[in-house]
Amino acid sequence: MKPMLAALPLALLLAACRGGTPSAENPTEARARGEHVEEGVVSLTPQQVATAGIEVVSPAIGGNAGAIDLPATLESDPQATRIVAASVPGRVIELRHNLGDSVVRGETLAILESREAASLQAEVHRTAAAAELARTTLARDEALYAKGFRPLREVDISRAAARQAEVALRLAREQVAASGGRNGSYNRILIAAPISGQIISRSAILGRFFTADAADTELFRLARLDRLSVALSLSPADAGRVRPGMAVRITAPGRAQAARIGFISPVLDAETRQVRAIATLDNRSGQWRAGEPVMASIELPGTGGSTIRIPSTAVQTVGARTVVFARTETGFRAVPVTLGRQDGAMVTVADGLTGRERIAAANSFTLKSALGAAEAGHED
Repeated sequence: MKPMLAALPLALLLAACRGGTPSAENPTEARARGEHVEEGVVSLTPQQVATAGIEVVSPAIGGNAGAIDLPATLESDPQATRIVAASVPGRVIELRHNLGDSVVRGETLAILESREAASLQAEVHRTAAAAELARTTLARDEALYAKGFRPLREVDISRAAARQAEVALRLAREQVAASGGRNGSYNRILIAAPISGQIISRSAILGRFFTADAADTELFRLARLDRLSVALSLSPADAGRVRPGMAVRITAPGRAQAARIGFISPVLDAETRQVRAIATLDNRSGQWRAGEPVMASIELPGTGGSTIRIPSTAVQTVGARTVVFARTETGFRAVPVTLGRQDGAMVTVADGLTGRERIAAANSFTLKSALGAAEAGHED
């Protein structure tokens, strides 16, 4: 299964170069019509670029170390998200709020009717009555002891009984709290919001019955959306250039805002072989939504000098030429370059680039393969 998944991006690129999508022109057919076809060009839509996992970056030049551009997804902050679940068997008989509503902590979200809830509430009432009786008995015995009509031993027994009754009452109330709600009336439990926020998911339905061993007892999901997480996937080479605290520019149609890198995973994802990073985005204005796809541009710090440097993953060999793939409006164009010395994951460019280009870095080899397949098609 994994080899098939790994071959998918390349298959999409080959299809694009051969006219497999409406956005790509078949070069052989174009030449047959007498039309001019530019060499070294791979035409791709933005969706194909994202599917192939091609990362576009800016070369590092002068005092500017460039930027890493990649797609990202907005997520609700895990530290500010809560699941409200039914922890006792019962049936939903009332819903106070709907999807998208804003609630405050302690506000009632739903009411459950449950036999177990009735037992819990009955235990609260029973222990409350026993505690009241124990307090009354203790007060009476203390008064009689003060007048000399009760021995101290009996007063001590009454005090111990009062303490036990208070402990039993506290335990009964905590069992109700552990059921996920506040005190209701007899067979009902009020399910309250554990945090202030917005309801981002609601699976509760009137009349739905929950059992103790149900696989899913989630009623609501709440989140504070004044702060969102930006989920990023970096290549290992780029992850080595990124540090917590770096600025990230988040863009979407008609919107742009700055964020900050807060976390970079120390391990590679087992499936994607990428490094997960998280940036924090201020959303008090409410203009961003959890689950929204965006573009992220990580601004790299400057190193001084005037040398152009690019990631070594951007360099490919096509025939006898050393090239990088520069981003165009319709895809990528192979640009011949002359390289200088290697510096870790970066390599200097002596000739061929101005530093203003946007070039393919991670997964640029898929463009080389697609270009080779297209050129083979020309010879046919």
